[in-house]
Amino acid sequence: MDADVASNSASWQWVPGTGADAAPYFRIFNPVTQTKKFDPDAEYISKYVPELNNIPNKYTHLPSELDKNILNEYGVKLGSDYPYPIVDLSATRQRALTAFQKISKTTS
Repeated sequence: MDADVASNSASWQWVPGTGADAAPYFRIFNPVTQTKKFDPDAEYISKYVPELNNIPNKYTHLPSELDKNILNEYGVKLGSDYPYPIVDLSATRQRALTAFQKISKTTS
C-alpha cells in the first residue's frame, strides 16, 4: 500500500540488512541500541509510551534493566504496566550470526 521500491531497498531495508545492497552478515539490528543512539532523551518513547515517562531516560530504552523495586518507585510493574522483553537481544544476535555463518559456508 505504501511501497516505494527505491526508498525501501535503499533505506529501511538497509538497516537490518534485508535489502538488495551488499550488507555484511554481521550487521544485526538492535532496537535498544538504536533508540539510545537516536533518541537519547527518550522523546519519541515518552510520546508514544507514556507508561515510562517517570523512569529516567537512561532506563526508558530498556526498563527491564532496572530492579523491580526501583521500577515500583517509578510506578511501573513489568508484565502489567509494561511488557517483559520478548527476546534476549544478545542471544538472538548470536543465533542469527551462527545461522548466517552456516548459510555462507553452504553457499560458497
